[in-house]
Amino acid sequence: MRVTIVVLGDLGNSPRMQYHALALATNLAEVDLVGYAGSPLSQRIAAHPHIRLHLWRPARQMGPRVPRPLFIGYAVSRVVTQWIRLLWLLAVIQRPDFVLVQNPPAIPTLLAALLAARLRSAALVIDWHNYGYAMLALRLGTEHPIVRAVRWYERCVGRLADAHFCVSRSMQWELADGWGIDAIVLYDRPAHASGPMPLAARRDLFDRVRAVAGWPRDVYRPDAADRPVLIVSPTSWTADEDFSVLLCALACWDEIVDTPENGHRRVPSLLVLTTGRGPLRAEFEARMQRLRWRRAFLYTLWLPPEDYPLLLGAADLGLCLHRSASGVDLPMKVADMFGAGLPVCALDYGPCLAEQVRHGENGLIFATAAELARQLYELFHGFPDDTPLLDRLRRNVSAPSTCWSDEWAAKAQPVFTRGV
Repeated sequence: MRVTIVVLGDLGNSPRMQYHALALATNLAEVDLVGYAGSPLSQRIAAHPHIRLHLWRPARQMGPRVPRPLFIGYAVSRVVTQWIRLLWLLAVIQRPDFVLVQNPPAIPTLLAALLAARLRSAALVIDWHNYGYAMLALRLGTEHPIVRAVRWYERCVGRLADAHFCVSRSMQWELADGWGIDAIVLYDRPAHASGPMPLAARRDLFDRVRAVAGWPRDVYRPDAADRPVLIVSPTSWTADEDFSVLLCALACWDEIVDTPENGHRRVPSLLVLTTGRGPLRAEFEARMQRLRWRRAFLYTLWLPPEDYPLLLGAADLGLCLHRSASGVDLPMKVADMFGAGLPVCALDYGPCLAEQVRHGENGLIFATAAELARQLYELFHGFPDDTPLLDRLRRNVSAPSTCWSDEWAAKAQPVFTRGV
């Protein structure tokens, strides 16, 4: 069997589709993996004998402040170019039995993949991570005619696919009720359940991080008795993540810990590391440089795929700033953090989030920057020795019993083995 996987985005920032490729190549198939070059891929992907990579140069990104007419004109020209390149590639590579496509982006991916699948007698499978029209609405507004047209296109073309996966139960219900699409819920799971890291491994990791980032040694020493709280916020730096909440929360943290009633309590400093690459990182770093906090330190960094789960295992808390464009997708970064045994504070965007984060059990959900700052105080005001709330959350997270390979074998493998 042969499967072509299409990711019209930075392939290194698409771990779920990389996991699909590994599962297929390990168990069933020869895989052609199509996407943009950019962030480095996992070595397991790059070196796998049954995965053939087809990488394109990254598309140039338009800044967030570009005038709307210029943005629309650029988007149209980019779509036409992508359409031609993708359709040509799907027509000339070895004929697949299945075409598995990530959505979004919906344009031109869905239609190009559908035409290629039909012309080559292959089954089309869509993995719904979110909706393309919802992401576009972040830029143009929900009532814009182009957004409405994209929603119509996405619904019509999506219904013609042969099988569907989606990331949440809420999305499954919405696809069924509003779009007439029967999708299988394939939850994001960590590649491996690792749990917290031992001290020696933390020292080795931060020696490497300091060398790459150029930090002085005293920024963070894992074995120091007075070390700051280490908070990690993984991000892809896209418009559906609310970075302003973090900046405001750190200012609120300074105000909380400096109040007279907290003067007698042991309150640590915070070290917040935001990881990843993406289109809005430069804008965030420019804002960050203009701000200073007395009891908090914020750094951006990028780590190789092999070091990312180690950093999660070394952290005291995970922070998710995902503000869903659709309200029915789930952030994979939370699955990764739970896989490292790391409790999470997550920005509330609706009932769907409860499928993943259970408030007060495996994490805390916040709606505002002030609420996040108060939660951080509740978690860490006795750090590192007296943190009952943090300890309870960590016990409840532990390492999940289900990893990606288990979820994929139960939910996705039957689609490819039985056919559609």
